[in-house]
Amino acid sequence: MSRRYGSPKQLAVLHGRTLLEHVIGVARAANLEPVMVVVPVWLLPPVGPLDAALRWIRNPFPERGMSLSLRLGLAALGAETSAAVILLGDQPGMLASTIAAVVGARGNRPLVATLADGVLAPPVLIERTHFALADELAGDVGLRELLRANPDLVTAVDVPTHAPDVDTPNDLGRPSGP
Repeated sequence: MSRRYGSPKQLAVLHGRTLLEHVIGVARAANLEPVMVVVPVWLLPPVGPLDAALRWIRNPFPERGMSLSLRLGLAALGAETSAAVILLGDQPGMLASTIAAVVGARGNRPLVATLADGVLAPPVLIERTHFALADELAGDVGLRELLRANPDLVTAVDVPTHAPDVDTPNDLGRPSGP
């Protein structure tokens, strides 16, 4: 809903591209496929050639918060998808190498997340066997609360710092990389 930002932050421009384009670009650079993009119904995808690896999922009730977007994205994945990597649309400084490290740590536990300064945060990999965990979330709550409540389910990948969120227009002026 971009309440703190004051306008649709997915469309805010940073270095010539929207925040959403930055995140889609890093997902592609990390070889994630398909890339599911959950957006409010009023946010139209860019006009251009269709890309089978990019799927737009409409959230008809963005006011219900991140939890609904997460559930919609997971529900849209085909049965052949064994896991999902969750990225946030307001982290344009996410690195493909961070995503690769999370994917590379996949194994013994159903969740993989980055860890910096004692905090687990996105990107988060969740195995299909545990997609139902997202059903426990409500409102403007993402996976961070789920990670805190279930640390025994999480493989932590140490990173020096988390990619910063863009929450206000002033955040666009600060360094975006982790």
